[in-house]
Parts: sequence; C-alpha cells; structure tokens
Amino acid sequence: MNVRPSILCPIDFSEASAGALRYAAAIADHFATRLIVLSVEDPLLTQAADLGTGVLWTADECKREIERFAARIFGDESPTIASLEYEAAVGKPAQEILRVARERSCDLIVISTHGLTGIRKLFFGSTTERVLRETTRPVLVTPPTDPGVVRVEDGKRLIRRILVPVDLSPASGHQVRVASGLAQALGVDLILAHVIEPVKSRLAARLNLPRVEADRRSIADDAMQNLIAAVPPGLHAEPLIAYGDPAEEVAKVARDRQVGLVVIGLHGSPLLGPRMGSVTYRLLCLSPTLVLALPPQADGVHPLEGTHRQANSIGSGR
Repeated sequence: MNVRPSILCPIDFSEASAGALRYAAAIADHFATRLIVLSVEDPLLTQAADLGTGVLWTADECKREIERFAARIFGDESPTIASLEYEAAVGKPAQEILRVARERSCDLIVISTHGLTGIRKLFFGSTTERVLRETTRPVLVTPPTDPGVVRVEDGKRLIRRILVPVDLSPASGHQVRVASGLAQALGVDLILAHVIEPVKSRLAARLNLPRVEADRRSIADDAMQNLIAAVPPGLHAEPLIAYGDPAEEVAKVARDRQVGLVVIGLHGSPLLGPRMGSVTYRLLCLSPTLVLALPPQADGVHPLEGTHRQANSIGSGR
C-alpha cells in the first residue's frame, strides 16, 4: 500500500469544485505532498455511452478531462499542473471518494459544499453530506464562491481567525490541538466557543432554573479554562460561552468575528463509526466559511496534529 502523504480533491467540473481545487493545490504545494484530483462518473451514464451512442467513456479520457479542467484553473504553464495526479472512477460518488482516500492513504479530503449534485435550498450537496457522515479522515469543506488565487503564505489575511466550537467532551482536546497547530502555522488568533442550549423539559417549571443555569455555566467555565490552558504559550486564544441554538450561535460568532476557518468535530460511536452531527450539518448550511471537519480520533496521533509541531517551519514557508 502506498503510504506517501497525500491530499484528495474530488471534482465535478463545477466552479465550486474549482475553488476547492485551488485550496487543495495551495495546501499540497506548501506541505510538498501529493494532490490527487478525482472525478467519479455515474455508472448509468457510462452504460448509456456504451450502448451505441457514439460516446465511449474511458478512464484515460476522463483523466484528460480533469487535466484540461486543471489547466483552465491554474494555466497551462503553471508548475502546479505537473505535480497533480489524476484519478477516474465509476460508481456512487461518496463511496468512491472514501474508497480512493482509503486506498491512496490520503491524509485530507478537500471538497466543496456545493457542486453539480445540486443545492437543496440551504442544504449542501448530497455527496459532501455523505462523505462527512462516513469519513475516517479529516475533510476541509470549502464554500462555493471563487476564492481566486490561494496561497498558504496569505493564510493570515484569508483566515483572520480560527473558531473552534467545542462541546466539552473528551474529543474537544483533539480539536483544540489541531486548531492550535493551524493557528500557529498561519499566525492567527484562536476562538474557543461553547454554546449552552436552553433547558427544554416539562420538569423545567419545577426546578430552580437560575441555580441549574448557574451550575451549567460554572461547569462550562471550568472546562473552557482547562482547554485554554492546553493552548501553546504565545498563541492568543479567547474563550467564549454563548446561550442558544449551537449551530446558529456558532455561525453568528463566525460572521461577527470575521472568522475564516471553523474547526469542528464529527460525532461518532464505536458501533456506527463517525457520523456528522446535526450541529455540523446546520453550520455548513448557515456559514459560508471554510470548515475543517475532524472525525473521531483513532489510536495514536492524528496526521493533522503534526501541524502543531511543524508550526515554526510552516509559518515561514517551506
């Protein structure tokens, strides 16, 4: 199995996926890793093409289409073109994306929120949704807007601040470690946010709610201070506690504080594996910003936590 570090960027030839490819190329160039550009074709269309239509689908032709797409984005003479690897597959997009990511030992998947799969009102593309529900690898979800030229060296200007919504579960520590490494690498501030949801219960009327709310706030304050204490010295990290609907409050903080990246966790269980929580789902619907979604941490150190140790060299370029 090939274990060389790599990034996977699925495309569907839409402008939204062009933006995702620009982000993926900037990250791959900065970290000197492989970038695999993947296109997944619908099996019904490939079968129809074979039934005497005069259009013959082949993997090689699909790879040439990907190469032409990349050349249009970066320019024929760009050194980025020479560093790309192209992959073509037939099947259900989400399944094929996850299969290629697994078989090619990809450390990160970069994918747009919207594409040719359709926009269901405020909901993001169904392929991205399914990838997030089943991934075991971090996923960087990019907004559908055209970012223009993307360079990691411009990270401070593009990102401005990193927001980490935490639920104060054991997984929150992993989120903070990854976000801290990225914040150090990019030279930006960190905001740790926890949202206390209102108590919704028939028992609420019988309880001493002011006392209950005070206890919840005290517990949250203590937990947030513990997370802040784990942030590396010299990195400015601000704790923030809000009340209300978690997705709406996180989206509001991202908008009001001009956050360029949200680092959020994907909930999971030992039986079902990683699953995208409702907060993550609604946040992607509400906030037009970059979102790094982290699956439940496996045994050992997660690849992205290496950014924490590499921060000094990354911050000054390769």
